[in-house]
Amino acid sequence: MKINGIHHVAIICSNYERSKYFYTEVLGFSIIQETFRIQRNSYKLDLKVGDNHQIELFSFPNPPERVSKPEACGLRHLAFEVDDIEQSVSYLKSQGVEVEDIRIDEITGKKFTFFQDPDALPLEIYEMLP
Repeated sequence: MKINGIHHVAIICSNYERSKYFYTEVLGFSIIQETFRIQRNSYKLDLKVGDNHQIELFSFPNPPERVSKPEACGLRHLAFEVDDIEQSVSYLKSQGVEVEDIRIDEITGKKFTFFQDPDALPLEIYEMLP
């Protein structure tokens, strides 16, 4: 078997309209397709991330809460690559998003920081430029 890459990341949200706004308006991801699934009483929103990646944003009636602290067992966080971390942090803060202090990756020397989506899912921005 040869894996070519990651096709998508799936996220279940507790408030569809709030999360749709956050991922499309605040983070700026474009909508590929929005589907209401009558049999599940839920939405599936396909979002374009960069040129080759996707997020599937799901809504379900009354989803159970999930531990979302970065050190909990399971998915630790979702990281997005940015060109300018200071500009990205400034933008997020202007949108009312709380952002941790910028840190330096002790292995790569690159800058990164964390913030959360409306359901407290830990998200990271990671600066790739030198």
